[in-house]
Amino acid sequence: MQLLVNIDVPDLAEAERFYIDAFGLKPGRRFDGTVELLGLDAPLYLLARPAGTEAAPAQGTFRHYARHWTPVHLDLVVEDIDAAVKRATDAGARLESAPRSAIWGTIALLSDPFGNGFCLIALHRGRL
Repeated sequence: MQLLVNIDVPDLAEAERFYIDAFGLKPGRRFDGTVELLGLDAPLYLLARPAGTEAAPAQGTFRHYARHWTPVHLDLVVEDIDAAVKRATDAGARLESAPRSAIWGTIALLSDPFGNGFCLIALHRGRL
């Protein structure tokens, strides 16, 4: 089994720029309305999906790109959380919770320019 990560975005070019600048990812293959980004443990696919298009047909919900909450999100493990937060915010991420310590490491909560939340995590050595 293989994990693929897909993120719906309203502006493919802007999303590609953000994810490359924020996380140092490299472009891979391109398909109609899709960009593959490499450099994580799983490939990340950005999918061009305009705001207002149907998101979940069975529920009658439509895509919007205001900040939203979902129980599924990205956690990116980094070596230097302060440098990673700066790089992400310089690229356009919104810092929602400054880095804070936990027993297992440090976590910062952010969102991308399209309303998708993600966390940056620096683990203490030998913990997860």
